[in-house]
Amino acid sequence: MSEISTRELRTNLAKYIDAAEAGEQVIILRDGTPAAALVSLSVVEAVDDAEDEMLAREAAIRLGDGTATVSMAEVLADIFEARK
Repeated sequence: MSEISTRELRTNLAKYIDAAEAGEQVIILRDGTPAAALVSLSVVEAVDDAEDEMLAREAAIRLGDGTATVSMAEVLADIFEARK
């Protein structure tokens, strides 16, 4: 895992995209503090798939015990609110 400044990222963006595409995690620092990460698209897709699976399991549990369900709009709103 690499840690780089935003200046270094701007200077060598293609290099770090290649590194992320090859599976390396690149942590981007703003004023010395981790601010973002550059990862391969496969990592993002795996996280999205895991999130979908978790929501599906939660829905199955709720449907199985007769509790109220929520709409997809409510689920998405909760997800985006949690990411703020």
